[in-house]
Amino acid sequence: MKNILILLLIIPFTVMSQQLTTQNILYDGNNREYIIYVPQSYSPSISTPILFALHGGSGYANDFMNYEADFRSISDTAGFVLVYPQALEDPNDGNSTNWLHKEPTDHKDIFFIETLIDTISSEYNIDLSRIYACGYSLGGMFSYELACQLNHKITAISSVAGAAFFGAFSNCNISHPTAVLSINGTADNIHPYNDQNGWYFSVAAIDSFWSYTNNTDVIPIVTQLPDLNTADGSTVERYTWQNGDGCVSVEELKIINGGHDWPSPLSSWGNQDINTNVEIWSFLSKFNMDGLIGCNSTNLIDFNILNSKNLIRVVDLLGRESKDLKAQPMFYIYDDGTVEKKIIIE
Repeated sequence: MKNILILLLIIPFTVMSQQLTTQNILYDGNNREYIIYVPQSYSPSISTPILFALHGGSGYANDFMNYEADFRSISDTAGFVLVYPQALEDPNDGNSTNWLHKEPTDHKDIFFIETLIDTISSEYNIDLSRIYACGYSLGGMFSYELACQLNHKITAISSVAGAAFFGAFSNCNISHPTAVLSINGTADNIHPYNDQNGWYFSVAAIDSFWSYTNNTDVIPIVTQLPDLNTADGSTVERYTWQNGDGCVSVEELKIINGGHDWPSPLSSWGNQDINTNVEIWSFLSKFNMDGLIGCNSTNLIDFNILNSKNLIRVVDLLGRESKDLKAQPMFYIYDDGTVEKKIIIE
């Protein structure tokens, strides 16, 4: 017994805590900033997914992280690296912080994101087959640009309250099945669901583009989601185009009477029937560069067993651990970073 105690005392005991840091990088003559969050579960020996979260126009990365797209609790349970880049001020738009600068500036942040991918993957063990991006408003528009013009690096994207200018998809260079999740409100007065001014594609046209690009089923599966908060004045319909290349899917969460919002039960102004953070990670995490993870398996459960996927934690909609697993949506977090949504009814 004495020997065992002595051995324990001489073995160093190290606990790695979560790391939230603001980093700077010189890119294209500008000092660029980004916030990076590394979960406690990160290990240099494990290839880890990464999620880029892009703030809206005139926004700031820190505010976006704290008040809208706070993925940190999900990062802790699912084990992915989280990055909030900061857009550069646009001199042709009152120095507002924009991903897509107005003419005559030809500045494009697509290659800034590419540089961040290369830089961060040189510092951390990043799974290059699982690089995801999501964004709000102008950040959502920029997510479409990344999916098109940085497709060789970006695995899948989600756009929230984001539009797409006419011509936005003319420079697409799709090299792999690319899953896309859009979340839009039908009463959005900033990026109209069906634009009548001739500036933007309708949301239906955006869905059709990605559905056609991925060779999915033409007719979507439509599901009415529970109206969990009847006081928010809105409801949610899920449209899913399945069976694309690599078993990829295209999905839309249509917020009926929803505005220009980031839906969340923590929000007092937008739709509260869904948690956008949970929906985004639950969708994106299912895919790698080949499409749906486990696509070639005839039985996804067997695929998970064969790959020794282990359950780490079970959490509720707000990312809290719970022992009450019945009759409510629960998220099963696995050690490979994937998430499964289940409801157990007895």
